[in-house]
Amino acid sequence: MTRMIMHGCNGHMGQVITALVAADPEAEIVAGIDVVDNRDNGYPVFTNLADCDVEADVIIDFAAAAAVDGLLYYSRTRKIPVVLCTTGLDEQQLADMKAASAEVAILKSANMSLGINTLLKLLKDAARVFGPAGFDIEIVEQHHRLKVDAPSGTALALADSVNDALGGQYDYVYDRSARREKRPDKEIGISAVRGGTIVGEHDVIFAGTDEVITFKHTAYSKSVFAKGAIEAAKFLAGQPAGMYDMADVIAAK
Repeated sequence: MTRMIMHGCNGHMGQVITALVAADPEAEIVAGIDVVDNRDNGYPVFTNLADCDVEADVIIDFAAAAAVDGLLYYSRTRKIPVVLCTTGLDEQQLADMKAASAEVAILKSANMSLGINTLLKLLKDAARVFGPAGFDIEIVEQHHRLKVDAPSGTALALADSVNDALGGQYDYVYDRSARREKRPDKEIGISAVRGGTIVGEHDVIFAGTDEVITFKHTAYSKSVFAKGAIEAAKFLAGQPAGMYDMADVIAAK
């Protein structure tokens, strides 16, 4: 049984994870952290992380970037690993995260979906075949109209996976409207669509002469990210200090 602290328990993702863990015989949320304790979660909720004295094996974080500093301090002092899912960290926080990983296990990934992280692995193999064969590479991502950043972090992670497999030779292009020239060979085009309530859709296209191969991932609800975070927490509990990502979780399966 993996004992978890849910950091950001009353947010949307915190509530999705709470419901999934309640049905999981291998995991239990033993405490939650949130600025407002306004729900009956079935476990104690602390409005101040420093006050949480509950024994746990791992922390799942889906809170806010402003809360990450205190989270890293708590993790280091209590020696509790963290699955860090909060986005929008600044350079200092990223540096602090890496420093903390010298003392405790920390897992961070651009996307917690098991499907996306398996796709990242598959894309490396595909890129090594299609890149040298002259295939053009394009990525199209779609998200809901409220998403403020573009392209998505996941789209960039997909591009990085392809580019790393090809020796980092490719440039990323986000807009071709200002130029009038044929497509360069060493280019990955990344396009963003924003509209409606699209949870998340990513297409990686390898376009060659007379054939096109497309790798596609579609998220129909945010539960795919919650499930990945739970699997990551089970993996991370008991791991030695260091930085981990979802590739480590996939490799352990």
